[in-house]
Amino acid sequence: MSNAKSRGFTLLEMLVVLVIIGLLAGLVGPRLFKNVEKSNITTAQAQIKLLRGAVENLRLDIGRYPTAEEGLNLLSRAPADPAFAARWRGPYLDDVALPLDPWNSPYQYAVPGRDGLPFALYSWGADRQAGGTGDAQDLGVLPAQ
Repeated sequence: MSNAKSRGFTLLEMLVVLVIIGLLAGLVGPRLFKNVEKSNITTAQAQIKLLRGAVENLRLDIGRYPTAEEGLNLLSRAPADPAFAARWRGPYLDDVALPLDPWNSPYQYAVPGRDGLPFALYSWGADRQAGGTGDAQDLGVLPAQ
């Protein structure tokens, strides 16, 4: 009969491994979450550029920007006025549905925009309300104040 030692990990070895994994997660986790928020901001800025281009194409076709009441819906639906509807060449987005911002809120459209621009097109950011700093800042062409 041989005295075979049990092959396995001791409780102390398991605790050391768990402590190391916890330290690594504590160091790496916050950096990863910071990059996720940066990617949300980059995505919102790219979508705003896309939507602004679609609004400009719409203006070239019908001769005017959407009103505040029509908003971005005019990119996917023809205007009610028959004179403008005849010149509408939409939909102006690949997807008929308007995209939501990375925080699952609709993009905002207002007339006029800040600094003399004809329209405002923006996202409220992570806090989903006007104002804010960091990842909660408003992004895009902001409305006149």
